[in-house]
Amino acid sequence: MDAHIKRSIKFSLTIAVITFVLAAIFSIISSSILSKVMWLIGLLVVLFIVFIGVIFDMLGIAATAADEKPFHAMASEKVPGAKEAIRIIRNADKFASFCNDVIGDISGIVSGTATAVVVIQISHLLGHQDGSSMHIALSVILTSLVAALTVGGKAIGKHYAIHSSTKIIFRTAKVIEFIEKKFKIKIF
Repeated sequence: MDAHIKRSIKFSLTIAVITFVLAAIFSIISSSILSKVMWLIGLLVVLFIVFIGVIFDMLGIAATAADEKPFHAMASEKVPGAKEAIRIIRNADKFASFCNDVIGDISGIVSGTATAVVVIQISHLLGHQDGSSMHIALSVILTSLVAALTVGGKAIGKHYAIHSSTKIIFRTAKVIEFIEKKFKIKIF
């Protein structure tokens, strides 16, 4: 088997395992938070999850749209984050896969599940049972709202990512550089 195909399969399996673990963690955390708070806080948690998905989608797009050249000059001047920015751009396919597919898709799934919990909370608060007309109406309205915010947010994020990719990648690289130095972990 070709070495390129082997690396691709290895990356795909690794990303699948990471997705499984992160999805489980996000689901457990969001479910435990949502079960202990009132519906309004639950709705804010849902919006936060949507926001995370939008931000990571934007990061993935920025990585694929960014040009490496401005970061070479910065790296030669030893600007913090420049080397990490080059690594992000050189690994844009993997970075985008993680940001868009892993975090972005998990956010979409978890926000949908969290929305269902909020719908149940509001329905019960209003004295309606699961499956009632009010429950169904709330479900349609909130699910549609979350979907619209997700898709609309990602559309705005994509536009910003394409037109400001250098700035976005540099800021992201500085965060990665800080994490790598502070916690002595290698992200790339």
